[in-house]
Amino acid sequence: MSVTALVLFILTYCLMIALPKYRPWVALSSAVLYVVLGFVPLSELAGAVDWNVLMMLAGTMGTVSLFIESKMPNRMAEVLLTKTPNVMWVAVAMSLFAGVVSAFVDNVATVLMLAPVGLAIAAKLGVSPVPLLISIAVSSNLQGAATLVGDTTSIMLGGYADMDFLDFFFMDGKFSIFWAVELGALMTVPIILWLFRDQREPVTIPDKTEVTNYFPTWLLVGTVVLLICASFIPGKPAITNGIICCSVFLVGAIHSRLREKSWHNVKAAFLEIDYQTLLLLAGLFIVIEGINRGGVIDAIADLFVRLGGSNLFVMYTIIVWGSVLISAFVDNIPYVATMLPVVTGIAATMGCSPILLYFGLLTGATLGGNITPIGASANITAIGILRRQDYEVSTKDFMRIGVPFTLAAVLTGYLFCWFVWH
Repeated sequence: MSVTALVLFILTYCLMIALPKYRPWVALSSAVLYVVLGFVPLSELAGAVDWNVLMMLAGTMGTVSLFIESKMPNRMAEVLLTKTPNVMWVAVAMSLFAGVVSAFVDNVATVLMLAPVGLAIAAKLGVSPVPLLISIAVSSNLQGAATLVGDTTSIMLGGYADMDFLDFFFMDGKFSIFWAVELGALMTVPIILWLFRDQREPVTIPDKTEVTNYFPTWLLVGTVVLLICASFIPGKPAITNGIICCSVFLVGAIHSRLREKSWHNVKAAFLEIDYQTLLLLAGLFIVIEGINRGGVIDAIADLFVRLGGSNLFVMYTIIVWGSVLISAFVDNIPYVATMLPVVTGIAATMGCSPILLYFGLLTGATLGGNITPIGASANITAIGILRRQDYEVSTKDFMRIGVPFTLAAVLTGYLFCWFVWH
């Protein structure tokens, strides 16, 4: 393991936590250092960046901008407000709804689709949108592990372990990881109620908003359907989802131009794309590739093997909670990719089925990103949206919601998988 790669990585994350306004520039500066120091060869720089995620973000941001312009989020907010007695239950409803959507759609896309509704609700109620959007982000991260199509890590596990869509619900005659995640989601409801316990302002409905254009709404629905359908295509290009999101946005831009006979809305949609968040993620992808090539992630995997010994429960516990801790700072995609073969080898050595350890890895790695504001792309996206609305989110503000969410959900999934699969 390269000590230089590890020290630079720790310094990068410390600076991003200490300087939230400058996170994109910290990440990009660190990425440049990893290239200069030779951890990421210049010839392989483009391959280190997950262009699929960046294209999904850019395309969905553009479509969401058209969606907001249509006034549909305001109308959806009004409908939701009629079903809830106060702000506290609004937060519960939005969090659970975000989780349901995220079980079938990428976490980042879920945040982008639902954030406008959350902003509209907060504006109508006269409250800060910060805790509401953080709840949406962490709920989307939680439910991403529920199905084969909910998160990149789930797709990776499905491909590696030859699991199909239904295996995430029932496998070998047992309840699979979907039920562990859903039980964890239910356990977060008391957390939300406690966090929003002081916000019991009654909900009042203003005058009904008139939706000016339904086409952007159908575009978002079409994006969801296309992403789900694409998940069943074997051997598809890595940037398929990104191409879908960008293509849908272009269709929306063309429709807006023809409908309005003006480029105004199209220009506004392109300007609404959060380029700082895209730069931050691009920098982080290169940083993670740097520590991966520097042997940091491999060293972590070796440490798991040494600590676990021959006790299955101890090994399972280390994999779950170690993954939670690591994924709070390391992107879970390269981490899971590295750990899957390690977990397989551990299971073979211990003479047990790897399924329990697979599920432990997925539970810890997927939910661990909820601890910090930079632990998952969905968190970064939500904070970027709030920043564009002139709301700054401190690490303390995020962790006040993220940490109890993570502990409740992971502990539930941890116990469920052990008693069902050991």
